[in-house]
Amino acid sequence: MRRIGLLGGSFNPAHDGHAHISRVALARLRLDELWWLVSPQNPLKPTDGMAGMDRRLARARDVAA
Repeated sequence: MRRIGLLGGSFNPAHDGHAHISRVALARLRLDELWWLVSPQNPLKPTDGMAGMDRRLARARDVAA
């Protein structure tokens, strides 16, 4: 059975810290994959200054590559 981890967040913007904790989780939890779940809106954060979903997804793809 494949072990898949999930990392959710607004990724506004995605950055090297997200990539780092992903690598650590993959190794320490012995995951086969780790999926980033880019949320459309974090209810705990204001929407002012939030980049659009298209930009955040594109940046997440770039950082995760």
